[in-house]
Amino acid sequence: MIHRVLPTEKASRIMNVSRGGRPPSPAMMIAAPLPDDVSVSFEFFPPKSDAAAETLWNAIKRLEPLNPAYVSVTYGAGGTTRERTHNTVTRIANETAMPPAAHLTCVGATREEVDAVAQSYWDTGVRHIVALRGDPPADASQYVPHPGGYDYASDLVTGLKNIGDFEISVAAYPESHPEAQSAEADLDNLKEKIDAGANRAITQFFFDPEVFLRFLDRARAAGITIPIVPGILPVTNFTQTAKFAKMCGTNVPYWMHTDEDPESRKLVAASVAAEQCRVLHANGINAFHFYTMNKADLCYAICHVMGVRAPAASQL
Repeated sequence: MIHRVLPTEKASRIMNVSRGGRPPSPAMMIAAPLPDDVSVSFEFFPPKSDAAAETLWNAIKRLEPLNPAYVSVTYGAGGTTRERTHNTVTRIANETAMPPAAHLTCVGATREEVDAVAQSYWDTGVRHIVALRGDPPADASQYVPHPGGYDYASDLVTGLKNIGDFEISVAAYPESHPEAQSAEADLDNLKEKIDAGANRAITQFFFDPEVFLRFLDRARAAGITIPIVPGILPVTNFTQTAKFAKMCGTNVPYWMHTDEDPESRKLVAASVAAEQCRVLHANGINAFHFYTMNKADLCYAICHVMGVRAPAASQL
């Protein structure tokens, strides 16, 4: 069982000062960077236009000096972004120092087609795959395995390991996948992916650190020992986030909604995400995966607050 460290207790440890019984203010809790054991990774999605491609690449180059452990590129529902995902992953591999992780799903392709994509990644030196079942196409009400394809993520993991010794990340759901029959069944599904060869689980986004910590407790009690990395989403568009959350079973506190100007929303988003990371770190978590929405500024600022910073020369 993980010992819970509350935000005020955590801040006292970090600041190493006595407040005479008074809890530190939120501003002071965010003031001191975390220790040097923190690692970060970032998720991007492939662009749909030349203008979007330029925005994405600017974000990638902005975050590169933070030396992320890896950066992942998503795969659209039904495999709709297959070529754009591959092109983005290849460019990251060729033009940056960041290790790319390519998303790959079971949807909309035969095993032979999926294997060919995986083989092309292996041949170009990409060694990290995020293996997912995938979302059904927009015109489908529910997921149906493709005839001749991989049925589920655990099957995909097995297939990838037959192609090469990929590093494989899989998805985990602190609040359970919306299609899971129960929280226990959802954990069993995660265990199947791990037994097939997954090296790491990255969670869906969440907003209450206790939700993640309880999930981690249950996973460890079930014998799951691989790293489970929390997914962090800085929220600047409440309506869009609520839509995403409904699809993946995540609870979004209504207090996060704000009608203030965009700059105020950014400040709230950065503060909330940074405090999430601090509470988690105080409870033993030292790796964080950020859903960037192809924008760098908020993630860069949050990492700066956490003490994950670019070398001085890179900030000029």
